[in-house]
Amino acid sequence: MTIDRLTALEPACSRQDALALFDSLEPVPADQLSGRWSGRELGTGHPMDGLLVASGWYGKQFDGPDSVHPLLFRGPSGDIFAVDPQRVPLGLVGKVPSKVVDRGRGLLGVLKPALRARGYRARLRAVEHRGVVTTAMVYDHLPIIDVFRRIDDDTVLGLMDYRNFPEPYFFVLVRENSSDSGRLPD
Repeated sequence: MTIDRLTALEPACSRQDALALFDSLEPVPADQLSGRWSGRELGTGHPMDGLLVASGWYGKQFDGPDSVHPLLFRGPSGDIFAVDPQRVPLGLVGKVPSKVVDRGRGLLGVLKPALRARGYRARLRAVEHRGVVTTAMVYDHLPIIDVFRRIDDDTVLGLMDYRNFPEPYFFVLVRENSSDSGRLPD
């Protein structure tokens, strides 16, 4: 069973094992990615390992093929809000330890107005990646493509292909219960 293969690799594995699992998975049609998805990392020794979780990353929301919130964060009060990826300092990856990022997480409530996305910041498109055509999320203003493969109806493995990183970053998305995942303000 595929979910068992993922569980055996979590919370951390080698990049080769993550790629082997990713390559073995079926593609994901765009219409199967609707709604809000909570996320977690699959650690592979990537410089981003630990940083998204430490910063308060929650997941992603797919409201339609041209209506995607690529970064959802949970504020200190528990509210979930969309963050504009252009306002995330990706240039600091590998330079700031996750412990420092975690301490700064308390400022998320204060920084929320400056970080909040004003509208959708990504789109879904079919792309060929590693020899398979599947759904990918293309960021509007950054050289990032998140490619998805299906683990089961409610779980996908994501691979972030970011031009500035030579190796992929892996994450898992789990679909939320539909009653918990209303549309966020645009």
